[in-house]
Amino acid sequence: MRLVSTKSVKPGKRLAQPVYNDKGSILIQRDVELTAGIIDRLQELRYTYIYIRDDRLQDIELEFSTSNEERLKAMQVIHKSFQEIKQSDNGRYLTEKMTDKITSSIQEMVSNLRPKRQTLMILSDMLIYDDYIFSHSVNVALYAMAIANEMRLPISVVEEIGFGAILHDVGKMFVPQEVLQKTGKLTDAEFEQIKEHTTKGFNYLRKMNNIPLVIAHCAYQHHERINGSGYPRGISGSDIHLYAKIIGIADVFDAVTSNRVYRDAMLPHEGLEILFAGAGDQFDMEMVEAFKRSVAIYPTGLTVRLSDGRMGIVIRQNEDINTRPIVRILQEADGTEPEPYEVNLYEHLNITVVACSTSAEEN
Repeated sequence: MRLVSTKSVKPGKRLAQPVYNDKGSILIQRDVELTAGIIDRLQELRYTYIYIRDDRLQDIELEFSTSNEERLKAMQVIHKSFQEIKQSDNGRYLTEKMTDKITSSIQEMVSNLRPKRQTLMILSDMLIYDDYIFSHSVNVALYAMAIANEMRLPISVVEEIGFGAILHDVGKMFVPQEVLQKTGKLTDAEFEQIKEHTTKGFNYLRKMNNIPLVIAHCAYQHHERINGSGYPRGISGSDIHLYAKIIGIADVFDAVTSNRVYRDAMLPHEGLEILFAGAGDQFDMEMVEAFKRSVAIYPTGLTVRLSDGRMGIVIRQNEDINTRPIVRILQEADGTEPEPYEVNLYEHLNITVVACSTSAEEN
């Protein structure tokens, strides 16, 4: 299978993985032949990437750190929680039953992170845009817990960070939907409304007796930056809580690698470049490095060009060093197509990935 952009795929290709919606239902089954109508519909629903079949890559299997079922279960929990908040008229707070369900979901996700150091591979736009806030909350929790896990923080801390990440955007329930989903440039007044979600989330959560106050500070501080350039208070350095620093990194990465109404999703290596551009200035360098060691920088199925001119598909991840995957070569440097063979970049340190592509017409 190959990872390709919905903007480049042509009719006649077959899906290698089913496409799901936010309720866990399959929109398009595996092996369905893509028609022009189906491709148009995928683009309308703002899917950026899909997996298509390739006879040379039939043995590739995807290994996600969490199953679709687990992610969807967590999404449904956060969806119900946020709906409970939205219908509360600001006077009712999350029930103990609902916070217990959030805790249970977090513990399930942590159990999959803890047994071994496993690189995260999450393509968040498997889910449709309409419920971005809910899928974003789950993804940020996964990424934040991966950072905390890599930093060898106690499991109780990892779980608390996950809980804070799940609720970090709760304040957006109090921001007008027409502002949140605006496709054009925000006015200064609209951007101020967006920024208020941090304060509104903090004020909501800090009044809840069944949630630790530090969770409220995750909502309050996740847009603060260590150089003082963030909001809402412009605090810096050690004044920002450890949890909020971690969640802030996870939040930015998922935001840029997810599909939005105003732009397409970036690939993981592009998202990491943004984090490293701000490392030491906006983001804690140690935390960014920990995240780099935790995420699949070159997702399985991605087309890559190597420094020696060869082109191939990422077929597996190296747990020892996730910047150097195993690549199946489909094209030599001179343009000829050999019998496909594998190159483990961990064993060939003189060869690097120099370019990536999601074009369905490569090779």
